[in-house]
Amino acid sequence: MPTAKVYLIGAGPGAADLITVRGARLLAAADVVLHDALVTAEMLELCPQAVKIAVGKRSGQRSAAQEHINQQLVACAAKYKSVVRLKGGDPMIFGRADEELNALEAAGIVYEVVPGITSALAAAASVRQPLTKRGVARSVAFFTSSTAPGESADTRIPDCDTLVQYMGGREAMLTAQRMLAAGYPLSHPLIVIENCSRHNEHVLRLTLADLAQGLSPGAGPVLVMMGEAMRERPLQEY
Repeated sequence: MPTAKVYLIGAGPGAADLITVRGARLLAAADVVLHDALVTAEMLELCPQAVKIAVGKRSGQRSAAQEHINQQLVACAAKYKSVVRLKGGDPMIFGRADEELNALEAAGIVYEVVPGITSALAAAASVRQPLTKRGVARSVAFFTSSTAPGESADTRIPDCDTLVQYMGGREAMLTAQRMLAAGYPLSHPLIVIENCSRHNEHVLRLTLADLAQGLSPGAGPVLVMMGEAMRERPLQEY
């Protein structure tokens, strides 16, 4: 049995060149890579030598159950020396890392977590809209309405200046309706970003009133950034 090490690596928001140098180096040396559905084909080109196992979890689609993913990680660690669990964004933000780390620890497997650029930061950079702004926004909250089986979907709206909703496609409309009911203004500005950092990135600038009417179904992951810091800036020519 090889002395294995498992690496939980953040792939970043999508663009292959936004992975960290450490993440790319470990990918290039991996024996096996268990990757999410959001990991692009270009990203997987960084590890041509590795066995690739798709363990993607996509909302509304058939996907590998988390318990099965945990079992695959442990099984791969018994077979290979260098195991990579490649996750979109950062492993520690909405990546179910806690469950996978618990499984590895219970099996006595050595692991390392390699951070990645989370989608909120990549989205803010892409649209040139800082999440914080002096005199306007000094706090940021990341949240999701995605729930575990049996968990209530009635997500509390965080009390922060800037809100960023992950996996916000179908749930964003309900969030907007709750915010309006809580007294947020109809004109509250927000930005919707689909496929952040990818060649088919799509950006919408809306208001809370617009979002409360719903979004057209998209083909990629959706992030919604809300708050006065999202009010459109006059861009300088350069």
